[in-house]
Amino acid sequence: MNISRRLEIKVIPKSSRNEVIEGGDGELIVRVRAVPERGKANRAVIKMLEEYFNADVQIVAGARSSRKVVEIMER
Repeated sequence: MNISRRLEIKVIPKSSRNEVIEGGDGELIVRVRAVPERGKANRAVIKMLEEYFNADVQIVAGARSSRKVVEIMER
């Protein structure tokens, strides 16, 4: 049985480095060096969050927005 949860995140593309940080209000912020063209930033976000949570991740809302909803599925 896979357990999943949804999480709202903020993405900052074209950053100086790749990192996942918690904002002051507990919001998860994902900074990626990738540009928001042809899904490059989204792929980078997914890869980073999969490593961060050690789980499978997919974007379920906001694919073209800096605010996204991701689903995190236990492996």
